[in-house]
Amino acid sequence: MKKVITFGEIMLRLSPPEFKRFSQTNSFDVVYGGGESNVAVSLANYGIPVDFVTRLPDNDLGHCALMEMRKRNVGTDKILFGGNRLGIYFLETGAVSRGSKVVYDRSHSAMAEIEKGMIDWEQVFKDVAWFHWTGITPAISQGAADVCLEAVKMASDMGITISTDLNYRAKLWNYGGNREAIMTKLTSYCDIVLGNEEDAEKHFGIKPIGLDITTQGEQVKAEAFLSVCTQMMEKFPKAKKVITTLRGSISASHNTWAGVLYDGKTMLKSSEYQITHIVDRVGGGDSFMGGLIYGLLKYPDNDQNALDFAVAASCLKHTIKGDANLVTVEEVEKLMGGDASGRVAR
Repeated sequence: MKKVITFGEIMLRLSPPEFKRFSQTNSFDVVYGGGESNVAVSLANYGIPVDFVTRLPDNDLGHCALMEMRKRNVGTDKILFGGNRLGIYFLETGAVSRGSKVVYDRSHSAMAEIEKGMIDWEQVFKDVAWFHWTGITPAISQGAADVCLEAVKMASDMGITISTDLNYRAKLWNYGGNREAIMTKLTSYCDIVLGNEEDAEKHFGIKPIGLDITTQGEQVKAEAFLSVCTQMMEKFPKAKKVITTLRGSISASHNTWAGVLYDGKTMLKSSEYQITHIVDRVGGGDSFMGGLIYGLLKYPDNDQNALDFAVAASCLKHTIKGDANLVTVEEVEKLMGGDASGRVAR
């Protein structure tokens, strides 16, 4: 199978242990992660050849992030070294009625200071079938947005399938870039577009009809997103599929989870899962995207299977500490088949 490339920033994640607040902790749990690196780890776990492209500082923390990717069987030979620091984010994990909180510390990171011409995208995309980026990367800096545009243009010229997770982040986009113009241009090159109702509204002004996500509770109606999907396809005619996750937030510890996929004619919906004791929801969307890419590659003629795999994979991610989804194809297929018992495998 030909290779997948993901492009973005990997960060040092620092979290107070045991659901403590920032003001309570004297120590932090350490993991490494980021939207696009998380997708790469998922794909590597499923046996897909995948390379992660980023820029890291040539220091101990940069090399720790590199080792994390290598440990997960993600290709790293296209990673650049330069700059002075690794981006950091602090995560305070919520519980019950208290939501999680993120504080970013990624200004002037190695990836934020990337510039056009640093990456030879034609060489990177040799023998590659799929390229994935997210809306987080162009939100980091103008340089990161410019390099992302270089990438999608070259991938498009080379006939590579391009996917994006729109991933609106309210605490980013603070360098003065025109978010709507940048995201519209980048997304226009994409074949596969993943985004929820907030992503569509904040990036493109596209709103669902008859939906208020803050008052939906347990039931998030898939039909309410049909108008978003049709508007997205009108705006981005290259897009072959528009997908969204359906998260119903009963509390920080209990969510419902499903997904829909629209191919321009038919809207498919997955089963809905009750995730009643969330361990770590960060990376849930990334795990969905990793499962979706795998599913679309494995089941090219069965979008329902691809969607079901993505939803089951991301459901399992909510049980795993850290950014990345460390599950196997067999575990995902077991849940797809209806076995949610969690019994010990002996």
